[in-house]
Amino acid sequence: MYSVEDLKYLMARLRDPDTGCPWDTRQTFSSIVPHTLEEAYEVADAIGREDYPHLEDELGDLLFQVIFYGQMGQEQNHFDFDSVVDNLVRKLIRRHPHVFPDGTLESRTDPENRPDEAWIKASWERIKAEERALKPQAEADSSRLSGVARTLPAMVRAEKLQRRAANHGFDWPDVEPVFDKLHEEIDELKEAWYAARSGRGDPAAVEDELGDLLFVCVNLARFMKVNPEQALNGTNHKFEARFRAIEQRLEQEGREFENETLAALDSVWQSVKGVEKKDGKAGKNDG
Repeated sequence: MYSVEDLKYLMARLRDPDTGCPWDTRQTFSSIVPHTLEEAYEVADAIGREDYPHLEDELGDLLFQVIFYGQMGQEQNHFDFDSVVDNLVRKLIRRHPHVFPDGTLESRTDPENRPDEAWIKASWERIKAEERALKPQAEADSSRLSGVARTLPAMVRAEKLQRRAANHGFDWPDVEPVFDKLHEEIDELKEAWYAARSGRGDPAAVEDELGDLLFVCVNLARFMKVNPEQALNGTNHKFEARFRAIEQRLEQEGREFENETLAALDSVWQSVKGVEKKDGKAGKNDG
């Protein structure tokens, strides 16, 4: 079987300015980023569908992105794949003293004297704070929210910001005030919407209030220990499956989708939902 060393050699061949692939040699760190994001989402999609044979292929594509960055880093004398691996292993050993107590890969914790999860969580946050403090001054950011990437999808970043703030005591005491805040934000959004529609308000306020509402929804998901991105993906799958079922039903009956009234379409929608419940198809992917 081929190895990581073979993959690194292949990557170097692809980037060879004389005999390599023209597309690969044109790429830069910035140009590869969209492909990296796409591959990461394809990995997540394969996991969500529990398509493990496909997941193997997608993980390979994602690994190739890291190999690509490693090759370009080596060409520009920034880093290489081996230094990326070395830095990662050292960081993970440092952040897991409850697994590697002596700070070496070989050291082990006494199974009879393991720290509890509260200690582990506190230790993790303390070590990450120490790492942030040791960054060069140009990179240093004293905020407790530093390190939460701005390029993350908005919903994912919202959850990370909330969790970071919660780790420092800035959080609701329980879920009830979050429900109250949800109703408050809905009322404020309605007020902004009606004001903008009548010409009395600023249309930008609608976007602002809608953002606040979504942020509270993420907070609610966090308290309920539900991954908001996964929950929305599940609803997307459910909506898509039902919509396709409507299309199929109308086609079987010789009816044109665009010629149907909203009431007629909703009737088919409700019928599809009824079939789902009867057949027990209301799973995590299709409702």
